[in-house]
Order: sequence, then structure tokens, then C-alpha cells
Amino acid sequence: MNTGFSAAPTPWRASAAQVLVNDLAAPELNSADLHHLQRVLRLRVGDHVCATDGVGGWRICAFLGSEQLEELSEQHQEPPSEYEVTVGFALVKGERPELIVQKLTELGVEHIWPFISHRSVVRWDAEKAEKQLERLRRVVHESCAQSRRLWIPKVGYPCAPDQIPGAKGLARFDQVRSQGAVLAQMGGRALQQSDHTVLIGPEGGWDQTESAGAICVGLGQHVLRAETAAITAGVLLTALRAGFPRESLR
Repeated sequence: MNTGFSAAPTPWRASAAQVLVNDLAAPELNSADLHHLQRVLRLRVGDHVCATDGVGGWRICAFLGSEQLEELSEQHQEPPSEYEVTVGFALVKGERPELIVQKLTELGVEHIWPFISHRSVVRWDAEKAEKQLERLRRVVHESCAQSRRLWIPKVGYPCAPDQIPGAKGLARFDQVRSQGAVLAQMGGRALQQSDHTVLIGPEGGWDQTESAGAICVGLGQHVLRAETAAITAGVLLTALRAGFPRESLR
């Protein structure tokens, strides 16, 4: 359809908003996104919106004030990162998991792994784990739209046969440790570009059986709260990947 809107769309990061769609060939808004664009962002008919499929594909569209979007540009494909980075964190209380996931998404982390460690106070049973992980994935979608991110990060550990029964995506410490991860701990060495996965322990610290023989990295000069440590790990990992100065605080 052509309603006469400008055929010279803005780059995706300069668009008025970004939305996730199921089909870039025929992009449509879901009811929640339509409400957000109309009532929260107060977009006007004709404003440019970036539609993305969440796996690097995108195109600029015109907002029509309805669920239908008008395509203004060809489809484009943003390549994935040269290497992917992961931050895992032991479960924390309250809404702090949402804060961690929100900020790691904005920073560009590809994999976010909540897990249960020996000293974890918070423990999700199978039913709660599925609900909480689904909630965190909704946070990811919202954060991708806000930050204009075209690749949606994966929240939850890849499925494994010995996973907690029914808790899809929630892992144990030994599972995430087996993936070549380094552990955040005071006194550890500086984080290096070759470190792709950093694990953040519970507020009570790592159990000796967990830290024995592990490579430990320092994230700062002071003791950090779990959520601060997770976000700091995301900052450092993505900064190193981008080629920023590699000197890290111990």
C-alpha cells in the first residue's frame, strides 16, 4: 500500500520508535505496541517506525494509526556481533532480575543466564521459573525497542537433558560453569577480551566448591551488589569487544 508518505526514511536508530514484528514482508503491530505508540509515545500518522524481526532484519515503515504499517524502505539485515558475550547471575530478590536483564539488553549482551548456586537464597520452582523467565523475556523485548537493538538476546540457559524439571531456561551453577566461564570475585585478574562469559555469584559469595580451580576476575575496587556486578560485567565485556581501552579495574 502507498499512502504518499516520504520514501526517504530515516536510519533505524533515528526513527520515532522501534517495534518487533512477526513478518517484515507484511509488518503489523500487536495490540500492546499499537497502544504504546498511540498512547505513550503519542506518534502521529506518518511518523517513521523501525520494524524488526529480532534477528537482525529491519525496515523503516510509516505509522498509520492502526495495526498496519506502511513499508517505506527495503528490508535490511544487520550482521551479528563477531563474537557473543554472556553474563550469568545467581538469582536475586525482588525486581532486581528485571533491572539486570534490562541493562544487559541495552548494553548489547547476547546471552543472559539466571542460575541457582549453592548459596542462592532465591530459588524458583519449576512453575515460578517459567513465569519469571517469560517476564524477563518481555523486559528484553521492551529494552530492545527502547535501545534500538535489532538482535534480541536470549534469556535463559539452553535446554539440557539434566535441567531442572519443567524449568525451561533456568540452570544450575555447574551447567553454566562448564561453558568456559570466569567467575567475578574480588582480587581476581583483569577481565580480558578472550573472556566471553562472566558469572556473578550470590550476595553471600561463591561456595568454595564452586570457586575451586576457577578463573576469577575482578570488576572493581569495592564489593559490588549482585545487580551492580552483573551490569558492570556487561559494560566491560561489550567495551572490550568494541575495542575500548582494555585496562580493567581490579
